Amino acid sequence: MGTSPLQVDVAIIGAGTAGMSAYKAARKHTDRIVVIEKGPYGTMCARVGCMPSKLLIAASEAARAVRGAPVFGVYTQGLQVNGEAVMQRLHAERARFVQAAVDDVLSWPAQHLLRGHARFTAPRELVVSSGSSVQTVQARATIIATGTTPTYPAAWKAALGERMVVNDDIFSWTTLPTSVAIVGTGVIGLEMAQALQGLGVKVLLVGRSEKIGPLTAPALQSAARQLVSQDVETLFNAQVTAVQLQGEQVELSISQGDTTRTEQVDYLLVATGRHHTLEALNIEQAGVVLDDKGRPQIDRQTRQVQDLPIFMAGDANGVVPLQHEASDDGFAAGNNAAHWPDTKAFARRTGLSIVFSHPQMMIAGQSHALLTRAGADFVVGSVDFANQGRASIMGANRGLLQLYADRASQRLLGAEMLGPSAEHFAHLLAWSVQQQATISSLLAMPFYHPALEEGLRTALQDARRQLR
Repeated sequence: MGTSPLQVDVAIIGAGTAGMSAYKAARKHTDRIVVIEKGPYGTMCARVGCMPSKLLIAASEAARAVRGAPVFGVYTQGLQVNGEAVMQRLHAERARFVQAAVDDVLSWPAQHLLRGHARFTAPRELVVSSGSSVQTVQARATIIATGTTPTYPAAWKAALGERMVVNDDIFSWTTLPTSVAIVGTGVIGLEMAQALQGLGVKVLLVGRSEKIGPLTAPALQSAARQLVSQDVETLFNAQVTAVQLQGEQVELSISQGDTTRTEQVDYLLVATGRHHTLEALNIEQAGVVLDDKGRPQIDRQTRQVQDLPIFMAGDANGVVPLQHEASDDGFAAGNNAAHWPDTKAFARRTGLSIVFSHPQMMIAGQSHALLTRAGADFVVGSVDFANQGRASIMGANRGLLQLYADRASQRLLGAEMLGPSAEHFAHLLAWSVQQQATISSLLAMPFYHPALEEGLRTALQDARRQLR
């Protein structure tokens, strides 16, 4: 491209899931479009998120199945986990997922792709730099889809170097370490802790509070703490107060209440959250006002920033950092940017969140915490999977399911679960919430015997008794 300004209807910053979705939506209405990307093509989900993490978890589940086989009277000659083979398969499969995303982007017209770092100079103007090359882009509307980056203490990285990692780094390992300490008991920390533990890595999980995973119901949080602690050594209400290298080992000082302990591990994995990278966009030059957390005001339905010709999609907007939500955000932002200044609301789908822990966790629809804060009048239908028939047959009889139903309308409002096949219950219940199903209408549906879904029927019956 030359030095004269590039004039487009829509500029999209970021070519991840949200950016790709935005491009496809906007291109249906205009061909004057450019996608700006400073890093490698291929989504975060494919490179360092959903897909490689599930590959590691799948390997861990295979190892767990072998260890658990004796309960069925099935015995093996011993379990061996080949760390190099585990990572080789992960790398090969990940490369395939990444390449599919890369090929998709590279199939777009070359004039729609611009490499470099973008920053705003005005609400409708960007400067894109790549080495000594600088290109001005004048856009009628801009979509920010820059994702997030892991958060960690800079002092820890300076002290530990490559021995301090974030989840992005794990998937570049060529083999598995002997021991890892993980700071953070959210979704990423929990999934990685149990995946590595299942593969024979000695794991210490450290959390600043008693909360583990996203579940909000007190009974479910209590059960989660108990079950996870049985699987992985976990320190709740604890803090890492000092880190240093001792040869090839990381030495940690960990305080918990009145006690302090010292641990040595191969790696320290920091899973304390992710943050947006809006600072690098010089976004204030576009007239964007940031709150005390460094975030702009965003319309959750249109994805528009304030009243500006700017839209935010995907993890960058901080609304719901999940892949399917990023895709929906991109679709909405792409359509509205292409039609600017005419925008419309795109309804968000029913909330659906799944944790691939052991056992799995899920939230479908509204959580217990959301309903409680809103002052909703709801009943809780529960089932304990300890004595559920199919779960017992499978040797997976651990966990709880709670359903939340509106007392007046008897509609299902949401659900939370810790237990076997929660990922499948999550879809079934999210669909039911979105269809505005009632407890009675769900109980009128067929339930096969013996199936895990009979546990759902038990919870529905519990809710119906309270509604009567």
